Amino acid sequence: MRKPLIPWIILAFTFALVAGFLIFTEEAKSQTLNTLPAGGLAQNPDNSACLSCHQREGMTWPLPNGEVLPLTIDPKQYDQAVHARLSCQVCHTNITGFPHPENTAQDRREYTLQYQTTCNQCHPNQVKDLADSVHTKLFQAGNRNAPICADCHNPHTQPPIQKTAEGLPAPSEHARIAQTCATCHAAIYDEYLNSVHGSGIIENRNPDVPACTDCHGVHRITNPKTAAFRLSSPQLCAKCHTDESIMSKYGLSTQVLNTYVADFHGTTVVLFEKTDPDQETNKPVCYDCHGVHDIQRVDDPQKGIAIKENLLKTCQRCHPDATMNFPDSWLGHYIPNPDRYPLVYYVNLFYKFFIPTVLGGMAIFVASDIYYRLWGRRRRQRGEEAVMPTSSTTGDVVADTSQMESKTTPDMTISDREQEGSSGVETSSSEPNVAQDQENIEDSNEPHDRSPEE
Repeated sequence: MRKPLIPWIILAFTFALVAGFLIFTEEAKSQTLNTLPAGGLAQNPDNSACLSCHQREGMTWPLPNGEVLPLTIDPKQYDQAVHARLSCQVCHTNITGFPHPENTAQDRREYTLQYQTTCNQCHPNQVKDLADSVHTKLFQAGNRNAPICADCHNPHTQPPIQKTAEGLPAPSEHARIAQTCATCHAAIYDEYLNSVHGSGIIENRNPDVPACTDCHGVHRITNPKTAAFRLSSPQLCAKCHTDESIMSKYGLSTQVLNTYVADFHGTTVVLFEKTDPDQETNKPVCYDCHGVHDIQRVDDPQKGIAIKENLLKTCQRCHPDATMNFPDSWLGHYIPNPDRYPLVYYVNLFYKFFIPTVLGGMAIFVASDIYYRLWGRRRRQRGEEAVMPTSSTTGDVVADTSQMESKTTPDMTISDREQEGSSGVETSSSEPNVAQDQENIEDSNEPHDRSPEE
C-alpha cells in the first residue's frame, strides 16, 4: 500500500526544487535591476585591471625617435571625464590582456594617428562635419600635424561639454574653447587675448562675447582665407551685433548691417556674395576696418576708429589721398536722429514729405488731363449729336448727308455758313445754286491782303 506513494513524493520534491530555483532566480534578477540606474541598463565598466598599472606616476614609453610617451592615467580625472562609462577596450580594441601587442609607432604623432578613426563609431555626425573642415583638408593634403579629434578632446580627461538648445557650445565653454585652439594657434590667441572679445572671455567670463567657434565653426571649420568666407563675414558679425538683447547692454547700435549694406561698400559686397561668391572683391568688410583677432573698442585712443585720426588712417589704406575732412562724410553705423546728426535727420525728414507731395501733385495733374481728353471728348460728342435737327415727319430725312458735307466744306466762308444756318430746313430742301457756290469759292480763294479800295 505504501509503494504507490513513493513516485508522488519524488514528484512533489522535484516540483519544490524547481519552484524554489525559479523564485531564487527572480529575486536575484530583481535585486540586480534595483542596483542599476533609473534610466535602465547602463555600462559601468571595471577598468581596475588597466589602472592597476596605468595609474602609477611617471609611467612612460620611450619611442624610437627619442620622444617619450606618457602612459599615466589619473583615475580621478578619468572618473570626471565624459568617457568614464566606457571601458578601455572600447578605444584600445587591440589590447585584451598583458603583455600588450607590439606597437610600431616611431613617434608620438604616429601613435596618436593610430586612433584617428576610433571616434567614428560613437560620433558619426561630428565625422560628417569634419569631412568639410579645413583641418581635414590639410591632413588629406599631407600635413600630418593637422589636428584630429584627440588633439582637441583628450580622451582620458575631456569633461562633458555644456551645450545650448541648438546643440552649440554654451557660453560657459568659451574660455576653454579659446585655450584649446591656443595649443596650435598661439600667436592668434595672444592677439585675441588682448582684444575686446578675448579679454571679455578670459578675464571677465562674459557670456555675450564670441569665442573661436562662434566665428569659425565647431567641427565644420571653413578656410578663413577664401573669398566666400570674406564675403559672408558681415553676416557673421551681424549675428551678435544686430541682437538687441546683447547690444543694449553696451549701448551699441544694432543697425550695423543695415547701414553697411546701404552704403557703396556694403552694397557691392552683398552683390558679389549673391552673384559671384568665389570672386575676390576689394571692397572692405567688417574686419578690414575693425581688425580680425585684435579688435579694440571704438573709443580706444590707440586703435578705436571712433577717434577721427584713427579713422583717417583706416580710410587711407584704400584711399591714400584722403584728407582730414574725408571721414566726415561717413555717419558710422547709426541712423540719424535729432540727437545724433540732427542736420541730416531734418533734411531727410523734409524730403520724406516734399517728394511725395511733388510726385502726388504731378500724378493728379496727369490723371485729370487724361480724364479731360478721354471722357470730356465723349461728352462733347454726345452734346453735338443731341442738337442736330431732325424732320418732324417719320422716315423723311431732313437733308441729304452728301449735300451737307459738300455745303460744310472748309472752303465755305463764314457768311455762307450763317446764311445756310438761317435758312434752316428750307435751304436744305431747295435746289443747290451751283453758280453761287462757285462764285463764293472764288471769292474765298482771293488773296486777303488786298486794300479796301480793291
